[in-house]
Amino acid sequence: MERRTIGAGALAMGAVGLGCMPMSWAYSGSRQRGDESLRAVHRALDLGSTLLDTADMYGPFTNELLVGRALKERRADALVSTKVGLLVGEQHVVANGRPGYVKRACDASLRRLQTDVIDLYQLHRADPEVPVEETWGAMAELVRAGKVRALGLCAVGARGGRRSGARLHDATIRQLHRVQQVFPVSAVEAELSVWSPEALDALLPWCEARGIGFLAAMPLGNGFLTGTLTPGEGFEPDDMRARHPRFTAEMMAANQPIVVGLRRVARRHGEHVTAAQVALAWVLAQGRHVVPVPGAKQERWVTENAAAAGLRLTAEDLSEVAELPGALGSWD
Repeated sequence: MERRTIGAGALAMGAVGLGCMPMSWAYSGSRQRGDESLRAVHRALDLGSTLLDTADMYGPFTNELLVGRALKERRADALVSTKVGLLVGEQHVVANGRPGYVKRACDASLRRLQTDVIDLYQLHRADPEVPVEETWGAMAELVRAGKVRALGLCAVGARGGRRSGARLHDATIRQLHRVQQVFPVSAVEAELSVWSPEALDALLPWCEARGIGFLAAMPLGNGFLTGTLTPGEGFEPDDMRARHPRFTAEMMAANQPIVVGLRRVARRHGEHVTAAQVALAWVLAQGRHVVPVPGAKQERWVTENAAAAGLRLTAEDLSEVAELPGALGSWD
C-alpha cells in the first residue's frame, strides 16, 4: 500500500487506516465479536493499513484491550493512535483534562495496549474547566518521557458549531492555535467524507499550510456511503445511528442519489470497484497529508477499504462527485 508521512512527528503509515471503534462501541453491540475483530486487525496490517485508531473511552477500555492483543504479536507492523480526555459514565460522557489524570490515563492505555510507546496520542476533547494549554503541556511531558511519539487533536463536536451558526471548525482552529504555542501538533482528526465535506472549507487548508496531518474520521459516512444499508431497516438501540438525524428512514431514502452517484463513478473503474472505495479515494485525493480512517470489524470490509488506496480518480470523477447533491438531514 502507498504510505503517507504526516505531521511534525514524521509519522509514516499506510494511506488508509483502520478505525477500531466499531469493534467494541457505538455500533450494533450484538454484532461485535472479539476474535472476528482481531482477525480484521491482522488483515489490515497484512494489507498495509498500519494506522490503528482507538481510544480509552471506546468500550470503555475494551477497544484498547482488543488492539493490545494484536500489538502484542505485531507491534513493529503497526502505528497506534489512541485518545485521552473523555470519561464514559452510565448515561453521559464528560471531559477530563487535568494534567494528573492525563498522565495516569496514558499509563493505563500503555498497559492495555501492551506497548511501551503510543505513536500518536490525541486529545479527544478539551476540558472546559481546564485551560487547554495545561492539558497539552501534560501530553507534551509524555513525549519528553518517551511514552508518546507525537500529539494530535480531535475536532470539536460538529453539532454545537452547526447550532450556533459559526463556521463548523472555528472552535477547533482556535484550540489548535493555542496548543501549537506549547508543543507541535502532528495530526488533527475530524469528520470528512463525500456527505460531510465541511473540513475542506477551513480546517483542512489550515493543517496543510502548517504541515499537520489530517486523519479523516467517518470517511464512509457511518456506513451510509457503502450503499449496504437499507432505508427503514432500523438500528439496534445501542447503535449511535439510531439517534442520528441522517439515518431516519426518510433521510436515508432522500440521500440515495449520493450513493447512486458513487456507484456510477465506480462502474467506470471496473465491475468489482465499489461505492465505498470511490468514497475513500475521494478523501485520499484531498491531499497527501490526508489519511482516511474507516471503521470496520470484519476482514472483508478491511480488505475492500484497503484496496481503495490503489484507486485513482480522474478529474472527471472528482468533478462528478463534487456535483453530487448535498446530504439532507443535518443538524441545521
